[in-house]
Amino acid sequence: MTILVDAGPIVAASDTRDPRRADAQRALSAAAEPLAVSAFVAAEVDYLLQTRLGRRASRAFLDDLAVGRYRLETVTHAELLTLTALSDRYADLAPGLADLSIVILAHRFQTRRILTFDQRHFRAMTPLTGGAFELLPGDLPAVG
Repeated sequence: MTILVDAGPIVAASDTRDPRRADAQRALSAAAEPLAVSAFVAAEVDYLLQTRLGRRASRAFLDDLAVGRYRLETVTHAELLTLTALSDRYADLAPGLADLSIVILAHRFQTRRILTFDQRHFRAMTPLTGGAFELLPGDLPAVG
């Protein structure tokens, strides 16, 4: 099963000042499943790394994409139509394109596993088939 990765953990894993860094690194390295990122998430990660940590961090992420650490996924035209409906459905939450694309890709990959720090959006939004998302690293058993 694939794990979809949101921007927050990727950025945190790269930032020595981020208090969530160890959790992000642990979750990323512990994943036995393939890790996938939406192209919208990848653009967000690139921007955040460039502006917060500089070109070297951004380039390291590009290298991770190039060697396949993360599977880069785009949303199809048909999926964009579903995405727009989700945008209307969750208008009160105001989720962005990146978060909505994760919901779409979760449906495509038939997964509920999302590596994210965004509890607010992903606890409120549901998989297209119903139920709830499993949010990592928060829903992982405690270590230690």
